Amino acid sequence: MRGLILTTSNSNRFMENNHKRGKEEAFRDTISTVDEEGKRKWLYPKKPVGKYTNYRTYLSYVLLLMLFGTPWVKIGGEPLLMINVVTRKFVLFGQVFWPQDFYLFGLIMVTLVIFVVLFTTVYGRVFCGWLCPQTIFMEMVYRKIEYWIDGDHKQQERLTKQKWDAEKIRKRIFKYTIFYLIALAISHTFLAYIIGSDGLIEIQTSPMQEHLGGFLTIIGFSWVFFFVYAWFREQVCLIVCPYGRLQGVMLDRNSLVVAYDYIRGERKEGRAKFRKNENRKELGKGDCIDCNQCVDVCPTGIDIRNGTQLECINCTACMDACDFIMLKTNQDQGLIRLDSENAIADKTKKRTTIRTKAYSAILLLLVVFIVYLFTLRGNMETTILRTPGMLFQEQEGGFITNLYNVKVINKSNKELHLTFEIIDGKGTIEMVGGEVLSVEKGKSGQQAFFIKIHQDDLKIKKTPIVIGVYKDGELMEKNKTNFLGPNK
Repeated sequence: MRGLILTTSNSNRFMENNHKRGKEEAFRDTISTVDEEGKRKWLYPKKPVGKYTNYRTYLSYVLLLMLFGTPWVKIGGEPLLMINVVTRKFVLFGQVFWPQDFYLFGLIMVTLVIFVVLFTTVYGRVFCGWLCPQTIFMEMVYRKIEYWIDGDHKQQERLTKQKWDAEKIRKRIFKYTIFYLIALAISHTFLAYIIGSDGLIEIQTSPMQEHLGGFLTIIGFSWVFFFVYAWFREQVCLIVCPYGRLQGVMLDRNSLVVAYDYIRGERKEGRAKFRKNENRKELGKGDCIDCNQCVDVCPTGIDIRNGTQLECINCTACMDACDFIMLKTNQDQGLIRLDSENAIADKTKKRTTIRTKAYSAILLLLVVFIVYLFTLRGNMETTILRTPGMLFQEQEGGFITNLYNVKVINKSNKELHLTFEIIDGKGTIEMVGGEVLSVEKGKSGQQAFFIKIHQDDLKIKKTPIVIGVYKDGELMEKNKTNFLGPNK
């Protein structure tokens, strides 16, 4: 009976602990922007202030300048970056990639994915908070305009609840007008990445009816961007973006994340409100004074003290807020900091894991392989083959002719004018349909020609010859082929 009672008691204690743990972990069952009734919970984050916010601001200015300026930069007449899906033309650092180069473009994309995985494994979601265009526009452009017009978080919340009087109508019209103009600028810029700056200028300066499709595309994208930044906002990171959901697979306990030092913050007695002249360490109280400033500044509405979460974008706003409070309460800064879970739990330095080394090795090999392929890639590809099904022909004077087909793919950004000569072997080339083969940029061209060799110069049935491809008198390529003659 006693054993049964102990078992029942242990079972009850186990259930109580599970219930308590379930309440503590309940935040993981919902997202921070949805209330208990399943309705949208609007966030009004407090304006962050601090050194990390300043660093992010300076970096965002550089990235915005690059984003809006890149379509207008050209190298050798080609854009610095352009991804034209319609014409299947891709430009990277002035190098044109046509459909025949898709394997290279695909390798670059695979390498980029591996880099993102490696970067996340080592540095967590720093990309989301510091480099992602969605975050930069939302927090460094639209949110700053909102602070300027509507005020800080308390004023914004009060304005939302305020009746539609003259002040609210004026502020809403002013804010949303600016929001849409910025969205219009973004849509123009993104279209420039697709059709190029010259194509964008043509749409802007020509009558609307001549480029109705382009005009409607710009208007459509502008309203999409306006919807995202004026209404959908942080939901893009929480619901739409797959990167946040993948981080659970990519992160481990050695990954660098924005983390709350729960050992220092809680100690034996846990969090407690700040009291002047008290020695919190002697009393066993944690350094966290439960001021909720880290929650107030969070753009996704989470409590970082609950640990690493799906919604955290590593923006470091909570770090600035916490450091300010620690400074005011004469405590050491860094209660919330960039660190790994293991470093906080074991007080050890961050270690490089086997997975990180493996990803780094694969990434390095891919980069070397891509560079090698780039060295092999020329401005054109030439293929010369004997016309299938055609035998040699005997001509007057003891000459033998073979018919060949040449196909040229122009990978350069200029039209090619090519001529052909035999550079290893005796004989002449007679072009069919013109002495020069012209190929437009990004396209392919083909032509037939005869090779004429005297039978006295043919020692074997298949004579190897080398044909040179010349552009404006300059030898560009050498092609090996065989010349078929009579049996000797």
